[in-house]
Parts: sequence; structure tokens; C-alpha cells
Amino acid sequence: MSRQVPVVRYRSTDCHQEVDLVADEAPLQIDVNGESLTLTMRTPGDDEPLALGLLYCEGIISHTADVAEFSMEYISKAGQAPDLLKIVLSSQAPLTRSGWERRFPSTSSCGVCGKTDPDSLQCLAVPIAQSTFTMSASAIYALPTEMRSAQRAFNSTGGLHAAALFNKSGALIRVYEDIGRHNAVDKIIGSELLNGVTDFSDRILLISGRASFEIVQKAAVAGIPILCAVSAPSSLAVRLAHDMNLTLVGFLRDETMNIYTGTGRITAR
Repeated sequence: MSRQVPVVRYRSTDCHQEVDLVADEAPLQIDVNGESLTLTMRTPGDDEPLALGLLYCEGIISHTADVAEFSMEYISKAGQAPDLLKIVLSSQAPLTRSGWERRFPSTSSCGVCGKTDPDSLQCLAVPIAQSTFTMSASAIYALPTEMRSAQRAFNSTGGLHAAALFNKSGALIRVYEDIGRHNAVDKIIGSELLNGVTDFSDRILLISGRASFEIVQKAAVAGIPILCAVSAPSSLAVRLAHDMNLTLVGFLRDETMNIYTGTGRITAR
């Protein structure tokens, strides 16, 4: 997840040359049924969960059985890691025809940037059902510390985002780090799918950085009822979270937070 690069380091007016660790970033082309679906910039590793999560959140598959085959190849001469992921869908997959409606380029900063028209910004999910699942504010406050302690690559580079999944008791299930927040979320969801998990109704998702429209959409598609971010949400994220009956928490730091939507799932005690 990191790469060594030479750097000239200054301390006041003194300087000397050192080796620094930076977050690794590389392109991954994802082909589906012989057609190019997207080119995404990601942190190499865990490419199958990344692709599964992306296809699931885009409505191309509904479960892992919809994927018949994965294969990794090199298309770049200088590539340090495989940079072409070929996916063959099974006949029962929701989208098996050619001409993907959601073919888009993707970057490490924002997966929604490549959407080609306003209609593609419509959420693919249905509103999350009401339930008795709640969490106390004190349990929510503890989540960032748990995620931060598991961010091994961030500790060495300072340049990776993270997504963490917790159960209803606040116990950490898994953490993924990536150069892009949306990639980390795709890896979380894809990894759970690979482990046979299809019910996210008592899960909490925490992300580093801000909460965007696409991050909320991914949580809604998976049916995750509580999404927390350590930074701010966007206006579209708040509107979508409201429409999806999803609890959206922002500025989760120390023992403070803002609850923008779905306040009933978080209790004072």
C-alpha cells in the first residue's frame, strides 16, 4: 500500500535527503463481459472485493453468484501490480447485455465524477426499512478510535482514506484503506459479499473524510442504516440520506457529532 520515494526534508534551514513512504496509487481497468466498464485509480490490492462492491453498488450484480469468473492481467509494461481485471457474469446477473448504461471513468477522489448525465445520479436503492436498531452516542464516539488504530498503512504514509464496518455492539468487523474513499467502501461491501454476508441491517459504516452523494448511495444500496463520517457531508448526501431513511452522522470527532438525518437510531445513553 506504500512506495518508497526520495525526498529532501527540511528542518528549519537544515535539509538532507531521505527516503519517504507515500501511498501507492495505480490504475485498474475493469472489463465486464469483454467490455470496458471503468478505469479507476486505486491502492493496489484487494481488487476482487473492490470490483464486487462496485458492481453491486451499481446494480450490475445482486450477489456473488452473478460473477462466473475473475481474471487479472497486465496491460502496462511498467505495472508493479496487475492492472486489468476481467469479469465474466453468469447468465442470471441483472445486467448481462452489452452497452453498459453506467460506463464511467473513475478517479481516486470521487467515484461519481464520471457519471455522464443527471439521471445517473438517481439512487439505485430503496429506502431502508424502519427497525428497532439503535446505538448510543457513547458507542458512536468510540468508533473513530477503533478505525484509526487499525489503519496500518495510514500510520506509515498519512495518505490513505479508510472505511470501517462495525456490528450493532460497536465491535470492528473489518477496515479497508485506499487512496479513494469510495474504493475503500467498495472493498468493504465486496469483502462482506465474498464472505456470504447479504444482510447489513445492523451494521454501521464509518469513513474518513467527508460524506458524498456516492458514499451515501453505496451505504443505501447495501442497506447499511447508519453512516458516519469524520468530516462534513455534502448537500446531496444529506438529501439522499433523508430520502433513503438512512442515519447520516458528520463531524464525528472526539465526543462531538452532527446527526443530519435519521436521528432516531442514535440515543443519548
